[in-house]
Amino acid sequence: MLAEDSVLLREGLIGLLARFGHEVVAAVGDAPALVGAVEEHTPDIVVTDVRMPPGFQDEGLHAAVRLRERRPMLPVLVLSQYVQRTYASELLDSGDGSGVGYLLKDRVGQVEEFVDALHEVATGGTVLDPEVVRRLLRRRHDPLQHLTPREREVLALMAEGRSNGAIARTLVVSEAAIGKHINGILTKLNLPLEEGTHRRVAAVLAYLRG
Repeated sequence: MLAEDSVLLREGLIGLLARFGHEVVAAVGDAPALVGAVEEHTPDIVVTDVRMPPGFQDEGLHAAVRLRERRPMLPVLVLSQYVQRTYASELLDSGDGSGVGYLLKDRVGQVEEFVDALHEVATGGTVLDPEVVRRLLRRRHDPLQHLTPREREVLALMAEGRSNGAIARTLVVSEAAIGKHINGILTKLNLPLEEGTHRRVAAVLAYLRG
């Protein structure tokens, strides 16, 4: 399910998704149509812009939050030219925090990364653009005072949706070392994990919520 008011970008995304074997069951250009189309088609994932008619403010992101309130397990990937912090936080707080993503539109130009993010969100992962992470953290007190600098680096990369192997390659350390850092992070954050809650998602949400 695709919601984007720009006809050119909307058609481009439809073609891009089709190339990778994905069917767009509906493509709409405003927030009310997005809500109605989700009710009608029950899609596997929603990809939506933030600014859409009628007000061109945060209608798309607000609609995504509302949809997640009704269907907590509905995967949602938000595309935006900027970071809307209030509803971005609400989106992360919806459901158990799994199956959500927030990418800046510049990332769409990197086709493989965009498709990887789509797959990650559709399967219950959390993917955040690095700039989204930075903006969300600017207004928070430091929740990570007990983490080492290296653990903070690892957690920041986890928030970007990277796997243990990808984090290891970025930091030029072994994957086993990353596993130890992640175990340390989870222990220090003292995360209350309910059955079915993904440990990495819970850690990322604790990181972003403060």
